Amino acid sequence: MRIETGLINRKGQQFCELPASATVAAAEKSRAKKNRRRQRKPMQAAVVQKLFNACKEVFSGSEAVPSPSDVERVRSVLDTMTPADVGLNRDIPLFRKIGTEGAPPITYLHLYECSKFSIGIFCLPPSGVIPLHNHPGMTVFSKLLFGSMHIKSYDWADIPRTANEIVNPSHFQPSGVRLAKVKVDDVFTAPCNTSILYPAAGGNMHRFTAMTSCAVLDVLGPPYADSEGRHCTYYRDFPYARFSGDMDLELGSEEGGVYAWLEETEKPSDFFVVGDKYRGPKIVEN
Repeated sequence: MRIETGLINRKGQQFCELPASATVAAAEKSRAKKNRRRQRKPMQAAVVQKLFNACKEVFSGSEAVPSPSDVERVRSVLDTMTPADVGLNRDIPLFRKIGTEGAPPITYLHLYECSKFSIGIFCLPPSGVIPLHNHPGMTVFSKLLFGSMHIKSYDWADIPRTANEIVNPSHFQPSGVRLAKVKVDDVFTAPCNTSILYPAAGGNMHRFTAMTSCAVLDVLGPPYADSEGRHCTYYRDFPYARFSGDMDLELGSEEGGVYAWLEETEKPSDFFVVGDKYRGPKIVEN
């Protein structure tokens, strides 16, 4: 049996027919050549795997805060990440607000966790809120993958020396609340740079409020661990004038900036986080 391979070229000339065996052999030779080319070209690692590899090396030591070069290494990977790199898009049902009263639940996708670091994604529907909370002894990278989000963050503030000399410190800082300085109070829209917070700087206490459906990839190093004193504490914030009395000008002239008072509180009763399966590229432990 012969395979009709005669074709007409653009000038109307007919190509000669080839035996079927010769045609098959030529096709096999072509496929073999393509396979060799594929083998010579190494497969590119998934971006999420690159993130894991960087975190594994950066957080392998005992230092509470990675070196600036190590911080940059993790940030450089996160800055390139897109929703597609973790198998997400805003049309997935978990980003839709359910028609119920109160704050909508937040979905958490677990990618990886060990004693040194964790990687996960918070998926927030519109109006979703992650309440004000801290990250004790931790360095945290947050990458907004898509959407718009309002972030408000604080660092603990020291009472100015001049204030201590003029007034009783217990009067300046009432019992049960602690002075904090606003680090960030703004709306961020993807694509934007990765934000980084440290144990004592960068906005260690923060609150996320979703303006639209959005997803945030978080790297925590090390992760929360009650047994090691890294317990998540929630706060409510009060305007500085609430407890400052006559000290507004004194504090402002000493440090400048915007201040508030933070009070520890229980986890808000309307804050729910539910887990879901991560369906993006898998992380391979090596």
